[in-house]
Amino acid sequence: MYSIHLTTFIKAPAKLVFDLSRNATVFRKALEGRNETLTANASGILLNVSDTITLSAKHLGKTRMMTLRVTEMIEPEKFVEEQVKGDLKSFRHEHHFKEVDNGSLLIDMVYMEEPRDAVGGLMGKLFMKGYFEKILNKRNELIKQYAESDKWRTVMG
Repeated sequence: MYSIHLTTFIKAPAKLVFDLSRNATVFRKALEGRNETLTANASGILLNVSDTITLSAKHLGKTRMMTLRVTEMIEPEKFVEEQVKGDLKSFRHEHHFKEVDNGSLLIDMVYMEEPRDAVGGLMGKLFMKGYFEKILNKRNELIKQYAESDKWRTVMG
């Protein structure tokens, strides 16, 4: 099992950071320029409990997919996505939001197990944690850029 713990300070209210973090458009923008795609099965632009997102990426000649479902939500403090289908043995992403002086903390806690197949398992041991950290850091930087300016208005509809 691997885990990732990232903390990002953002000069914006926790509610705005919370909403940008569950915004499918922001997540898609974070994947631009990468070999990944995201599709969302949600009732609106903001993910809610029971909504799903599917990430697909081509690695080592194989398309890998992961479908995550939002399983918990306490607005604006926390939401959780868990893998319901995919190549990994398990994946859980907890998003925590804490109001602090002059802004908010966005805290990502990810718990995952490598892919089920032998090649994926070996490559997972070597690259998986860094791969997900890179995606999360890019997403968090984008959320920070949007939240700390009026840019958030362009994606919140």
